[in-house]
Amino acid sequence: MIQITAKLKIRRSAYKVDVKGRLELPFETRQKSRFKATLASGEEVGVVLPRGELLRGGDLVTASDGRVIEIVSSPEKLFNVEAGKGENLARIAYHLGNRHVPVEVGDDYLRIAEDHVLERMLEGLGAKVTRLVAPFEPEAGAYGGVGHEHGAAKIHDHHHEHGDDHQHDDHCGHDHKH
Repeated sequence: MIQITAKLKIRRSAYKVDVKGRLELPFETRQKSRFKATLASGEEVGVVLPRGELLRGGDLVTASDGRVIEIVSSPEKLFNVEAGKGENLARIAYHLGNRHVPVEVGDDYLRIAEDHVLERMLEGLGAKVTRLVAPFEPEAGAYGGVGHEHGAAKIHDHHHEHGDDHQHDDHCGHDHKH
């Protein structure tokens, strides 16, 4: 089995790169640093990247046999969230961020992974929520793509139930009540 151990740090347009494979992955997998997957050709690969390395659609990675492989964001079930421009959309983004939900930001929309609990919250905030299947490329966040799930390099998506009485520090200086 070939291994993928590094992401090319160059923009694809910077050099002529001969891509010899495609690896299609959902966002949940692209934020992990160690996993097994299957190339479009059917070959199995082991991915062993430095902790905190987030893969994006269009990224190029190198395999142990010298090949360059393109990462492709696979289509996923998403909610497209619209609420006009300005204050209401910003309020919705705030509430999603407060719950550490990965969010893709567009000019006049937000996209999140399907979640029926969040769907009710969004509709309660006045959002128009529609379903779609599309590649998901959420924001990397203020920490350059390294999430802050208690020391792990993953953008986390657990939901806080505010009002409970214990509190923890998430190692990035944020206090959360649970």
